[in-house]
Amino acid sequence: MNELAKQGFSQSYTYFTWRDSKKELTQYVEELTQTEQKEFYRPNFWPNTPDINPFALQNGNESIHLQKYFLAATLSSSVGIYGPVFEYMVSTPMAAGKEEYLNSEKYEVYKWDWSIQNRLTTLIARVNQIRKENASLQQTNNIIFCDTSDEKLMAYYKFDDNRENETLMVASLDAHNIKQGNIRIPIMALGNQPIHVTDLITGNSYHWDREWNFVELHPSLPFHLFKIQR
Repeated sequence: MNELAKQGFSQSYTYFTWRDSKKELTQYVEELTQTEQKEFYRPNFWPNTPDINPFALQNGNESIHLQKYFLAATLSSSVGIYGPVFEYMVSTPMAAGKEEYLNSEKYEVYKWDWSIQNRLTTLIARVNQIRKENASLQQTNNIIFCDTSDEKLMAYYKFDDNRENETLMVASLDAHNIKQGNIRIPIMALGNQPIHVTDLITGNSYHWDREWNFVELHPSLPFHLFKIQR
């Protein structure tokens, strides 16, 4: 994949599909953004593909699908999904231990009803609109991971080159339980001053004047997408 990227292919497939834990995700994104790969590799994050039904999504609930899309769409500037299969949470595996879909479209023609809407399609559309409106989410390399008090909470700060647009993402990696904890904002990168954050999904706003700040995430909405105002 590195050779293809160096030859000029502008979109590079990645191993995001198989990165599930906070440690795995952090190490992988840092490899892509803090090594020589950032000079030639343009990572495209896909939670699933037409021929990959990852174990994390198999028979998965709505929360895991929301979590996976949010991480893909905010960690990388380039994101994709295997359309209605993901949106409608069709995730039954072909067989135990196989990362392939039952009744795969590789082997049969299937006609989807594209008019169906659900919470997942609604939130995917909202996240996509926020990406279009915020330059910090239109790039991949300007990212700082934040410490959290719980390994099932993941937080990261992104910014555009001029630091005129800054966002802070918090995601729960637990698709079944409410997660509470504290996140440590990158206080020095933010000018060592209080910040005002607005969740662009819910509209809720908070004033943070400490380095460590409390968050609570529910499986029904397992992420915050904050816009930062100084």
